[in-house]
Amino acid sequence: MADDRQRSRRRGQGELEALVLSALREADGPATAGWVQERVGGDLAYTTVITILTRLLAKGVVTRERAGRSFAWTPASDEAGLAAHRMRKVLDAESDREAVLASFVTSLGPDDERLLRELLGQSRKGED
Repeated sequence: MADDRQRSRRRGQGELEALVLSALREADGPATAGWVQERVGGDLAYTTVITILTRLLAKGVVTRERAGRSFAWTPASDEAGLAAHRMRKVLDAESDREAVLASFVTSLGPDDERLLRELLGQSRKGED
């Protein structure tokens, strides 16, 4: 009975996107939607994989190149780059950037704050 409930549970869009992106990261290079579908399991329809990949493309998370009559898909960056992209989108959506950044920085622990200061210092040295 619990297995039936587990199988019938609908996954959210974010969960499916993460699943597809994880499969793409495992690829040795650009991967087709069919390859991704095989990696994520048989319960996800090919058309669903295409829809998810297209949404990820619109978000700038993946790129694609023509591969015959189809496309081959590649993650646009590594996990750190994708997390930074998500953080930037959140910041861009807010009207008071200064308040958001100030709140973020004051919520950091001492180690993260030190690391951020070091990174900002390195960034400034590169501008000189």
